[in-house]
Amino acid sequence: MAGRTAIVFGGTGLVGRSVIDELIKDDNYGMIKAFTRNKINYSGESKIMNLVVDFERPEGFSDQIKGDDLYICIGTTIKKAGSVKKMEETDRDLPVTLARSAGKNNVKRVAVVSSIGADPGSKNYYLRIKGEMEQRILDLGFETVAVVRPSLLLGERKEKRFGESAGKIFMKVFDVFLFGKFRKYRAIKGRDVASAMIRILQAEKGNKVFESDQLQLIADQK
Repeated sequence: MAGRTAIVFGGTGLVGRSVIDELIKDDNYGMIKAFTRNKINYSGESKIMNLVVDFERPEGFSDQIKGDDLYICIGTTIKKAGSVKKMEETDRDLPVTLARSAGKNNVKRVAVVSSIGADPGSKNYYLRIKGEMEQRILDLGFETVAVVRPSLLLGERKEKRFGESAGKIFMKVFDVFLFGKFRKYRAIKGRDVASAMIRILQAEKGNKVFESDQLQLIADQK
């Protein structure tokens, strides 16, 4: 397992940044290929290979998506995307395109961040988009696909999201009342999602969906 190469997309976001931080500390990985729109600063970290690419033209770097484990942590908001169509392109089409290219390059394992409640049949555009993305990646034939569905994410983002900030305040009060089948709705730290993704790809085979409470249990294992 030592010397594995990780491929990370979305490394400037809350979960993706945490994935990179966790991979740096993980001796099982000898190289981290971080594909980003803009240069990231990990000065002095020899494991990081930062590839600055144009996500509007994924065909231009598809042959570089090579390694062992693919981590897709891409996501946007309707405000940032500007339309449902653009959100489909970013949250559904781009992850599928990246995963397909990785599969052609013999990458065997992929972990992808989705959302709690994702469902291709949902009337909610966000949950539909995430559900369609999940299904299309699951159908690509990888040795292992881990679909992770975090609830409300906790942690510091570079960009402020008002609705999310309000949700965090709400969840701090009501998390304690979420038990049993409702436990998966508890908020979860971005770094715990990242830790769980890495552990899953190191231990699991086959295709599986992990709800937020399952991710928390995995992250809590010492």
